[in-house]
Amino acid sequence: MKRGLYSVLIAAVVVLVGFGIYAYHPTIAPITPPAKDQFSADMIAKGEVLAAAGYCSTCHTAPGGKPFAGNYEMHSDFGTIYSSNITPDQATGIGNWSEEAFIRAMRTGVSRDGSHLLPAFPFEHFNKMTDDDIKAIYAYIMSSVEPVQQTKKENGIPFPLNLRFLQAGWKLLFADTSDFTPNSDKSAEWNRGAYLAEGIAHCGACHTPRNALGGEKRGQMYSGAAIDGWIAPSLTASSTSPLKWREQDFFEYLTTGNSPFHGSAGGPMAPVVHDGVATLSKDDIKAIATYFADKAGNVNEDPAQSPALATAVAAQLLPDLRTHEGARLYAASCQSCHYSKQQLVKGRPLLALGSAVHLDDPTNLINVILDGFRANQGIKGVVMPAFRDALSDEDITAIAAYLRQAAGEQPWPNLEQRVGEIRSQPRFEQ
Repeated sequence: MKRGLYSVLIAAVVVLVGFGIYAYHPTIAPITPPAKDQFSADMIAKGEVLAAAGYCSTCHTAPGGKPFAGNYEMHSDFGTIYSSNITPDQATGIGNWSEEAFIRAMRTGVSRDGSHLLPAFPFEHFNKMTDDDIKAIYAYIMSSVEPVQQTKKENGIPFPLNLRFLQAGWKLLFADTSDFTPNSDKSAEWNRGAYLAEGIAHCGACHTPRNALGGEKRGQMYSGAAIDGWIAPSLTASSTSPLKWREQDFFEYLTTGNSPFHGSAGGPMAPVVHDGVATLSKDDIKAIATYFADKAGNVNEDPAQSPALATAVAAQLLPDLRTHEGARLYAASCQSCHYSKQQLVKGRPLLALGSAVHLDDPTNLINVILDGFRANQGIKGVVMPAFRDALSDEDITAIAAYLRQAAGEQPWPNLEQRVGEIRSQPRFEQ
């Protein structure tokens, strides 16, 4: 028995020592900030585009705060996380980080001082970028971002999950550290789209469901997930949208913030479109559209001839408003903007077509009713009023239930309770 116990203890020590060796990363020496003229204008311009396409400012800028200075608040199942300061400030930012330290952080999620970054930072996706692209982002930040002295707030992650070396165990179990490998069976355009979507744009970080410990379920890539109080819908053939996404739909959505056959970019998706992907060239956006059209099944049918469109148009015919409270409220609050004849009006989505009423979860529809669309969401300049202070939970429940029924879907369970929960949840938008 003693020999068995000793064997177990020795094995445990070996495992712990091995894990310690795996988890350890040395500090990379600080540097004097590089001179701005060290980087070429072309490299800086390229880095600016890539930094935008990776939503660096969106995630590293608190509402009303200085760009890239951090403290953007993110809520996870494990507690509150605040983004770090990535301005070139030497005291509180990354001003004393070398190019080597920056590349290591982007590829492995390890800070300059050797500590592990939380997986809220999507290093698994950035790892798929080329060194040249990562270096371009470094050049842009170091040369063109204003240094801001701002200390990062403490994360609200409970013990022992807040112990950074334990993140090495998470990486060992769940992180995809593979490089981007082109698919020889696909076109150059498809591969360019895959490189951008899987890498800098990290689309899967929001649209791929996660397991109980926050690891992406790679077997269900892009099949939809909850994120920041919204539902990022499926981008695959499993989409619940009545009209399947085509290449031209993805392209139009990513360039304008709206697809007449699907809806508008709201919530966390709005800055992705208008402040992120919009900076890419039209050829790059088309490549991303080609990639996702393939994931969605390469549908080529004309939506104008689809029975689903005819059904959605017919669903606008209201029942007796004297007996149907939800339809009455919809007619009074929504229909004047959302009514379409056979010719759909861009920017005024036909709600029976949108994914929000066809998802199994009513979150997106309720969010939009509560907070509307600002001028920088959806199609720029087209707004929708917020009904948070105008409609009660009971009113919103009635409208949502009516729209769900009109779309031919089964009722959402516990809908009024969900309206109340979503109304009281934190808002995550910039």
